[in-house]
Amino acid sequence: MEYRNNVRKIREAKMLSRAELARIAGISPLTIDRIERGKSCRLATKRKILLALGMKITQKHRVFKQ
Repeated sequence: MEYRNNVRKIREAKMLSRAELARIAGISPLTIDRIERGKSCRLATKRKILLALGMKITQKHRVFKQ
């Protein structure tokens, strides 16, 4: 299943590389790449990305549209 998300846009606005975001979130850069290309991911992974971007869980709709 594929869907659109704003991970790349928000990451770039915060001037983070994929590798930096992956390190902060504790996930692999490959996972960040797949998510930015629209692949689905687990809820736990979404939570890690939101927190790494400095966002609250309640802001998930701004990052992940589904």
